Amino acid sequence: MTDRCNMRCVYCMPAGGVEKLAHEEILSYEQFLLIARAAVGLGIEKIRVTGGEPLVRHGIVPFLEQLAKTEGLRQLVLTTNGVKLAGLAQALKDAGVQRLNISLDSLQPALFKQLTRRDLLYEVLAGIEAVEKIGLSYKLNMVVMRGCNDHEICDFAALTREHDCTVRFIEYMPALKEEGWSALVVPGAEILQQLETRYQLQAIDNGPLAGPAREFAIAGGRGRIGVINPLSGHFCAKCNRIRITAAGQVRTCLFSDDEFDLKPLLQLNDVEILTRQLKRLVDGKPACHKLNAAEFSHAAFSMAHIGG
Repeated sequence: MTDRCNMRCVYCMPAGGVEKLAHEEILSYEQFLLIARAAVGLGIEKIRVTGGEPLVRHGIVPFLEQLAKTEGLRQLVLTTNGVKLAGLAQALKDAGVQRLNISLDSLQPALFKQLTRRDLLYEVLAGIEAVEKIGLSYKLNMVVMRGCNDHEICDFAALTREHDCTVRFIEYMPALKEEGWSALVVPGAEILQQLETRYQLQAIDNGPLAGPAREFAIAGGRGRIGVINPLSGHFCAKCNRIRITAAGQVRTCLFSDDEFDLKPLLQLNDVEILTRQLKRLVDGKPACHKLNAAEFSHAAFSMAHIGG
């Protein structure tokens, strides 16, 4: 929805931020709704609204209310850093958002500030509390980084014992292509091994609209644990996602440099033409990314520009 964000997470963008898109480059809400109609018409049943931070975009709640009414849409999810959640949780639920994905990489104030370059942990925790009070389903996404926050893996998992939520551990991915990035990667198998030293885990079958995570539950716990391993265990063969950036660029693979500009088609305001093009893009989705290969050569990018 936007490339703007009120945080500066170390794996998402440089400390100084990124060059912002001009206002006229960003798609209008009407254009996003047209894309949604075309996508759902093709059989896509789940839409995830992301950023940047989508809640900083003016008018986002009325837009979500319209989006939720898209005929045929089964699930509407929003990804957020949680900073503005405390004041918007009820409005999001009333608008038709069915679940939130909340990015949270540390429960320790000093480390949270280091990772996000913002001292906003308590605002995020207040947002999570507000979400729980109104019964809105949520997942916590933790990007695991070796020597940084990997000592908190079990602390995050413990949240699922008392809270009806899902905690997902995500392998670090080299979006920014920093030197020495591979040293930060904690493979999914190692994450599970660490968890199993403390907890008895039970494997859980994913639902039909589930994402790429392998899911587990701590015996006797209320919530779930998920592990997403895009590097150590390709799930490309099962990937059924496409991304539309705030500027209207389509990426059928996060780590491909190929993009298709929808803007010229959107100016025609013809859902049938748009639907045909989206189908061609889905049909041409690459079989696999090359993140495990030494020669992978994607261009560095900010997740704020692509959509987390």
